[in-house]
Amino acid sequence: MDNLSDTLKKLKITAVDRTEDSLEGCLDCLLQALAQNNMETSEKIQGSGILQLFASLLIPQSSCTAKVANIIAEVAKNEFMRIPCVDAGLISPLVQLLNSKDQEVLLQTGRALGNICYDSHSLQAQLINMGVIPTLVKLLGIHCQNAALTEMCLVAFGNLAELESSKEQFASTNIAEELVKLFKKQIEHDKREMIFEVLAPLAENDAIKLQLVEAGLVECLLEIVQEKVDSEKEDDIAELKTASDLMVLLLLGDESMQKLFEGGKGNVFQRVLSWIPSNNHQLQLAGALAIANFARNDGNCIHMVDNGIVEKLMDLLDRHVEDGNVTVQHAALSALRNLAIPVVNKAKMLSAGVTEAVLKFLKSEMPPVQFKLLGTLRMLIDAQAEAAEQLGKNVKLVERLVEWCEAKDHAGVMGESNRLLSALIRHSKSKDVIKTIVQSGGIKHLVTMATSEHVIMQNEALVALALIAALELGTAEKDLESAKLVQILHRLLADERSAPEIKYNSMVLICALMGSESLHKEVQDLAFLDVVSKLRSHENKSVAQQASLTEQRLTVES
Repeated sequence: MDNLSDTLKKLKITAVDRTEDSLEGCLDCLLQALAQNNMETSEKIQGSGILQLFASLLIPQSSCTAKVANIIAEVAKNEFMRIPCVDAGLISPLVQLLNSKDQEVLLQTGRALGNICYDSHSLQAQLINMGVIPTLVKLLGIHCQNAALTEMCLVAFGNLAELESSKEQFASTNIAEELVKLFKKQIEHDKREMIFEVLAPLAENDAIKLQLVEAGLVECLLEIVQEKVDSEKEDDIAELKTASDLMVLLLLGDESMQKLFEGGKGNVFQRVLSWIPSNNHQLQLAGALAIANFARNDGNCIHMVDNGIVEKLMDLLDRHVEDGNVTVQHAALSALRNLAIPVVNKAKMLSAGVTEAVLKFLKSEMPPVQFKLLGTLRMLIDAQAEAAEQLGKNVKLVERLVEWCEAKDHAGVMGESNRLLSALIRHSKSKDVIKTIVQSGGIKHLVTMATSEHVIMQNEALVALALIAALELGTAEKDLESAKLVQILHRLLADERSAPEIKYNSMVLICALMGSESLHKEVQDLAFLDVVSKLRSHENKSVAQQASLTEQRLTVES
């Protein structure tokens, strides 16, 4: 290592004199020393103060530039050397060198920047601000025959694409076109995987999704799926998963999704449909998720239901009832839930037997499946009185809902169960449904739901409770009392933060409760008149009118 000290001293002198031959000799010695013991050599380099001189050696016209960049790349493999490299002012001259025509200089410069900025979001953001993204995309296009340079660009893209600030810059380049062109040329699994690792974070951006679709990425992905679907090799299974996942990701953008749907006639849509009946779980999953993504607007949903998609999804669910694949169950239920949103689809899906297919999963212990099951049923019964009544009288279902209303660990399941309980009453307006819910112990949950932080849920609860009070007050009286409904209504009316519709529906409910002796007494004891009379001057007309009516009712009844 004494030789190393001599080399560093000599390098200091030659760096100032710029005698290329002796400079090159010193740099070769350094590279040799780094190859033998990188960490120790790096420490010596740091101690010698030579890093500061490197900035002046990084010049395009020097024959030593590639070697200097290579040394920086090697020392920056050590974490402790990265900040010293930044402090020595090396980033700016390195970024300038990305405009070089020399492929070796470009390669070593890319390595140096990559190693200095490794794992540092702030330094990567600095590179983005210095405009490296368009430069690197251009390099990828020019030097696509150079495997090492291509790899360097891909590694850089993979790191930079993790940063949100990079997406806009990437979207303004022709990165999509270049990556798809490169992808089409790759046969090796490892190379394709590298490109996938760049595509996945980039495809999170909607503008880039569309560019990738227009550049023909989807056709490449479909080809991979076709090639790998029957293979049992680990690499092929992994690639099939990556390709089908990426396909689903591209469908998350509204424009890219609509472009691929092509009015339901598109080749891509048809190919995705064929995945659903396949025997490959990954493809079944991707197919169902793709349908859920295509089902993001009414036009698409109506077209798909009219063309038999519901039967395909029900068949798929049927294959996964006993010990089924949870992710496939979840995806198929998501698709059915979305398809059930347009009003015209509800009756068609009900008569196709979707509720029966979905109810087979009532025994599932998986919260994601429970959540989607509840959402699907809630969408299906919206304004469908007969279906709501049928489900609302299904004791097994109602008991399961009441159980899930207590799923404190799973807020989503808890919220959806409450909403479905309320929906069964609101859409059926049936005494039998109310009796079933009272007998199953569901009333207390509807009362609690009236205190939810979400106005929409509060409202749904109050409307359901008003129907209970109007249709079956005698049956529900005791439960309403023990759930402290009257106190809760007093709180909602007194609270200035309550939304106008909450105040309105709370007063409607108060009037409906007057038919019960015990609840009427509670209303009198709580001095509701004071709260209600204040609301007569409420800025919302409906609230003010309802306050007058409620005040009259309270006065007469007292």
